[in-house]
Amino acid sequence: MDYNTLPVDKWDENHVQCWLQSTGIKEEYTRKLHEEEVTGPVLMELNEPFLKKIGMKKGQIHILLLKRDELQQQQENTKQEKHFSSKMPARIDTQRDSVRPKDVGPQKSLGKDSCGPPHETSGENTASARSKKQGRNKSQPQNTDEVLDISKYRPFRSEDTDFKYVKGQVLSPETGVNGLIIPCHEYKSFAIAAELNRQQLQSKFAYEVIRFASACMNIRTNGTIHFGIMDSVEDKGYKHGQIIGIKVKDREHYVDALDYIEKCFPETKQETARKCIHPPVFIEVISKDSQEQRFVVEVDIEPTSSLVKNQTFDVYLPKYNESSQKVTLTKERALYQRLGAKSELVKPDDLIAFIEGSKDRDAQREKAELLSTEVHTEVSQNLGRKLSILLNDGKNYMDDSLRYILVTNRCTEDDLNSINFLMHLNVFCVFDFDEHSVSGLYGKYKEHHATRSYFLQDFSNESKTGNPPSQKHLCLFDQTSWIFCNGRSDYRGDEGKPCDENTWIRTKKKYLKKAITRICDEILPKRSFIVLFLLLSPVKKPIVDTFQEFYTEMNGMEYIICIAESRENYVKWANLAQTSCSIETLEQRSIVGMKLSHVDATIQKMLPSTAHPRHLPVSTRALCMLPSLEEEKMFSLEILCVDQCDDTKLDLLSEKEIQEIEQNFYKGRKITWKNFWLADKGHCGEIIEREACKDASKLLDDILQGTGLNYSVAKLKIFHHPGSGGSTIARQVLWKRRKDLRCAVIKSSYSPATVCEHALAFRDYEEKEINHCLPVLLLIEDYDEDYLEEIRNDLMDAVATRKINSPRPYFILMSCRRSNDPERLCKASPLDTVAVTHKLTDSEKTLFKTKLEKLKQKYVEPKFILTFVLMCEEFNETYVRDFVGHILQDIDHSSRDTRLMHYVALLNFYVPNSYVSLSHCEAFLGLGAYTETKSRAYDFKSNLSEQARMIFIELRESTTYISSVRIIHCLVAKEILYQLSRNQPQSQIAMSLLQERMLFENRFGREEFIKFIRDLFIRRDKRSRGDNTDSLFSPFIEHVCKAEDCEKAIAVLKAAYELLGKDAFFAQQLARLHYNNEKFEDAKYWVGVAKLHLPNDSYILDTEGQVYRKWFSFTVDKVTDIPDIDKIEIALKAMKCFRAAQQAAKAETDNMNNAGYFGEVEVGCRLLKFLSTLDVFRASPEGEHSELVKYLITDYIPKDIEKTWGKLHSRLRGLRQNLYNALEWISEDLSYFQTDKNHEKEDDDGKAEKEEQVYNPRKWLKRQSEVYAKFFISASLTGDNSGPKSQLMKGMTIYKRGGGSVTNILSFLTDKKENRSAEKLEEILSFYPENALRDRLEDTDLINYILSHIVLACLSPGSAKLLPMQTLRELSTRFCKGKRMLPASAYFLLTLLFWPDEALDKEPNSAKDEILSSALQTLKRLYDIKMKDVPPRKKRIYTHFFLGKGYGLSKIVQKNKIDKLISGSLDEKRMKWLHGTVWNNTMIGHILRRVSGWTKDRNLFIRGHIKEFPVLALHRDSVPNGNENVTFYLGFSFNGLVAFNIEVENNISTGTRVHSI
Repeated sequence: MDYNTLPVDKWDENHVQCWLQSTGIKEEYTRKLHEEEVTGPVLMELNEPFLKKIGMKKGQIHILLLKRDELQQQQENTKQEKHFSSKMPARIDTQRDSVRPKDVGPQKSLGKDSCGPPHETSGENTASARSKKQGRNKSQPQNTDEVLDISKYRPFRSEDTDFKYVKGQVLSPETGVNGLIIPCHEYKSFAIAAELNRQQLQSKFAYEVIRFASACMNIRTNGTIHFGIMDSVEDKGYKHGQIIGIKVKDREHYVDALDYIEKCFPETKQETARKCIHPPVFIEVISKDSQEQRFVVEVDIEPTSSLVKNQTFDVYLPKYNESSQKVTLTKERALYQRLGAKSELVKPDDLIAFIEGSKDRDAQREKAELLSTEVHTEVSQNLGRKLSILLNDGKNYMDDSLRYILVTNRCTEDDLNSINFLMHLNVFCVFDFDEHSVSGLYGKYKEHHATRSYFLQDFSNESKTGNPPSQKHLCLFDQTSWIFCNGRSDYRGDEGKPCDENTWIRTKKKYLKKAITRICDEILPKRSFIVLFLLLSPVKKPIVDTFQEFYTEMNGMEYIICIAESRENYVKWANLAQTSCSIETLEQRSIVGMKLSHVDATIQKMLPSTAHPRHLPVSTRALCMLPSLEEEKMFSLEILCVDQCDDTKLDLLSEKEIQEIEQNFYKGRKITWKNFWLADKGHCGEIIEREACKDASKLLDDILQGTGLNYSVAKLKIFHHPGSGGSTIARQVLWKRRKDLRCAVIKSSYSPATVCEHALAFRDYEEKEINHCLPVLLLIEDYDEDYLEEIRNDLMDAVATRKINSPRPYFILMSCRRSNDPERLCKASPLDTVAVTHKLTDSEKTLFKTKLEKLKQKYVEPKFILTFVLMCEEFNETYVRDFVGHILQDIDHSSRDTRLMHYVALLNFYVPNSYVSLSHCEAFLGLGAYTETKSRAYDFKSNLSEQARMIFIELRESTTYISSVRIIHCLVAKEILYQLSRNQPQSQIAMSLLQERMLFENRFGREEFIKFIRDLFIRRDKRSRGDNTDSLFSPFIEHVCKAEDCEKAIAVLKAAYELLGKDAFFAQQLARLHYNNEKFEDAKYWVGVAKLHLPNDSYILDTEGQVYRKWFSFTVDKVTDIPDIDKIEIALKAMKCFRAAQQAAKAETDNMNNAGYFGEVEVGCRLLKFLSTLDVFRASPEGEHSELVKYLITDYIPKDIEKTWGKLHSRLRGLRQNLYNALEWISEDLSYFQTDKNHEKEDDDGKAEKEEQVYNPRKWLKRQSEVYAKFFISASLTGDNSGPKSQLMKGMTIYKRGGGSVTNILSFLTDKKENRSAEKLEEILSFYPENALRDRLEDTDLINYILSHIVLACLSPGSAKLLPMQTLRELSTRFCKGKRMLPASAYFLLTLLFWPDEALDKEPNSAKDEILSSALQTLKRLYDIKMKDVPPRKKRIYTHFFLGKGYGLSKIVQKNKIDKLISGSLDEKRMKWLHGTVWNNTMIGHILRRVSGWTKDRNLFIRGHIKEFPVLALHRDSVPNGNENVTFYLGFSFNGLVAFNIEVENNISTGTRVHSI
């Protein structure tokens, strides 16, 4: 970064960093000052205390301040020089526009952050190089060795006001006589004279003009004298002919100066002189950076033969006399002539000969004039070919992958008929300078395409919105952005008002720069777009500014084209644009003078596809048109039409190009619709259809024929091994069904609401009856489960509100997702899932072998179809190993492309769907900067080694539209990493990656790149995502820990933490990594760092608790030399942290983090165990811990610890209550939701506690409750049965027996030995008072008491311990009284007990309805509080009981009883519940009672005793349309009443059913 070109007060922190590096300051302090954002102004104010505060040593401080003071002095000197030079007119504001001559090859240029002196910068003809040179000290003369742009002369006798000179360019050297008609030229700087008073100025001006005119007229040659052009004789240090310009205070001074003609010429020749000497012409000198107005003043001399024939012109010359301050004429007239490039006096000795030669010169002049009047036929250019070359490098057709940015001004009504080609270009955005465009070009374009309109300030600032990176620019790709650059006439707001040029430059130009920078740096990669200037009306300065900004951002004109039918418009534009680019280059990249209608026809002929409309199928088996405008409105869908690709012009596709399309697929790129189309047309080989494709098609047919369940939104899932062809299979299904279904691919970067809106519009489009539309097949790939579920729910809700009835599903969501274990996921849900693996069936092996032979014949070398070859080998490990070993043989490990291979392989293997953008790769390889001297046919791969070319594949991301690079297959990436890590371990590869500044500072696609780097270090594997395991850390970190060592994993995580902005979650991972490796002090430090960033994050607070929990366990299990009191302190600290996590989790609305409760219970129970082992609390021979119990629940303190544990007593006495609160919260939480994740885990005692907590939390709770109760039971404290201690002991005994909490009691229902569970429950009930109505129980005890009866009734209906239903009702009425808030379980019991019972409720009773109504409302309110904003899919409500056919307690049927009637594993049972197939079992009908209800506006109701109550259908899709009488099974949950197996009552006889889950 060239800090030398800017004053210090303009330096940012990067400039300061470069300057610091040049001073020799240590790198660590340079970095630190950069992090502290020390800019130029800050640098000037730095002092010693500040530097000491940031850790600098005295020696470094001394050097820094010394160098800073020197820099300050240099700046002062420079200012003084500028002030002095401003008084020297000949040296003011000189331009420094130098460029490399065309015959000089490109030099190596510095990167944008290079810290070098000015002379090291490239000499390329770019705006950036130009601006660096302009930044030098403007008071200093131009380096005479520099080569400057050559400028053209103003055409002779032209007074075109659009013609401009560019400051700093040079005119050709002064010339002598050249054919008389071609003017000779003489230059005068006139810089000093221009500042003189009027009299002095005019005398000097007249002196030079009359002297030059006399010479030209005497020789009979045309000539022009230029004022404001440097003459090297007068102006040392400047280039001869350099354009500088002069300030013109008053033009009349120059015009009036020619009045000296009458004083200097003989009277008889004054009229002739007036006619030959034309008035001065003032040509503006423009400069890109200077606002100061300067001119070159030119006077043309034209001595036509009719005027000067037979005459000579001797003249006086005016001179200003300084002493008299008057103008005097020379004493004698003199004759002047042009000798070479000078005007010289005719010597007296030569005077006669010169006069006699006049006749010859007259004759020559007449001849020259005669020749010049002859008509020269101008050969017209082949503009059609030029247009073809500019747009598509001379190919027959245009590249449809290129996007276009249109810059245009006012379009006339006639021109609107000739811009149809724009409707077929892939226009990304339009910079429109016509405020009336709504009735012009914009209005015309909107008839064909959907657009988003902006003003400049809106578009440039849109990146500041809060959208995530992947969505920030997304809408820009799917609809053309129309940017009104100077207002919009129909807009009512203030932004719509246009302004004049000067106001625009002052107020809007900055937004233009931001917008263009945003496009070029953040949105569109270089070489992926063309900027097309369409000049349709006279040009103004703002449109030229637009060119200059694009020219600067794009480093030249290689991808900029100008089209102008009017040469006049073009000339004005080019004259103004030449400050950035030479006129010659502009000519080369412009189409000028070609009729717009001809341009239109020529471009349309070059389009790769015809303008035929696309079609969709309709329900009547006919077709409807889909115009582009309508398609673009549904921009979140990639729509597959019936005639997809039929508009492709096959005659434009060469055989080689068709082969390349096929080859790209077999090398590893995602299949395109064009692949299928070419295969169908027989232009390339047939695409293999795998067995999985047939399976998916069969499942789809079943869904459409209604052989499964009747859902409005059905699901079809495809899980596939990475690189096994899952995406190809999914798209094959779509391609095959495009003629009888409406098919589209969801762009998953759009919100579910947007996708839902567009999917509904897609279904309804051009359909007459929305009840009979064709089903819509939507493909979604590599999705997030929540995202898919939200789309499904939104679609079902939308269908429900429309009250549509159809025998077929309205939408089919076909999801395609990578998984490392697709077969497991398929087994879990076989009814709607297809698994695709690397393994081929025997028939597939034959197909693949045959296809491979054909491809080998076509492409000869297998390297062109590597992925397909590997697929044929089923990605056999040995084959992949040998294949990679062969590629890497003799590879240059030090080369940059090998390093790139390291980095891409690392990301591709460890981070699913990762890539490195092409822009990053180019920047890393040093290919980012390109100039006009380079060919546009740029190929990234041509700069790679042979090995890199074989394993890299270039892709274009469908969601971000970024061209990216990946390894051809993730298994190849894995093997590359393995083989390369023999020379360099993976931790070192990652460390090197983190140090690649070029990759991290590359602005284009930076968000995506940073996301992949984050995932590499902190994204853990999860089985729920299809991974093989649930990992503790990211797979990469776990590999480094296992294959290398923990220290290296810590080191690389630290480096990532520093590089990625000191992210709190990286600090959290470091804490976890440290405590897992028993480095607890370090873990404590890092979790403190994480808390500093996010002090209220429940997960980080939980990690803090885990640090102390692990620390406590470590000290108890492995360390003996730590005092017991310190161990207890650690445990109590852990519990305190977990309670902080609990409080933080309550405040979080987007998640339900219960880890703090589980953590507190685990530590607390472990602490109780530890305390019981201490000598002071030694157990009795009977195994009781009476001393410990007395200490924890009474005021008793053993003398041995009375003083030493002084700080612990009060905290330990709170242990029981804290543990009780946590256990109760967990119990209540588990009562709400489905928790049996995996029954296979249940009997595996070898699993760690954490795993049990995750996979079987009910079992975990029961075990921890027993541990908790064990340490609070003591026979010595039972005493009086009615005393509080005795009651506590009874409560603890109940806990120990497995009761004491709602979840523990409900867990008895899932015990495989029902008799054992019933006996335990009877024992538990024996601990409660015999007469619960008389002996009042606490609310919690009463809840547990009643629930124990209900559960016991389910397990042993004939038990003698059971109370009748009526008694339980009477007991529970206490829950209805008072305003105190009770646990949700109390209201759950009320719904069970007070639901109408035919035996007990023979008469309608409104009071019982009030109890039910209040209970149901409270349950709903508590459930909403519990769920926060968490998607219901993440926490499925659990139905504990169903309404059975009995009476009293026997009518309550537990869910487990139904589960026993269902065959299959837990996962299979769950899917049967989810899909409703569980109700196909006729045995269920003998157990459960069907109840009657009705629907109203898609809501379900049932009657209680008298009142009606809403019933939740867990899937709204299960509720029939309209108002219907229905029957269903009734369930009871903590969210209220739930309906299952809903059937329309009137249609039972016909068998029509609408299922629920």
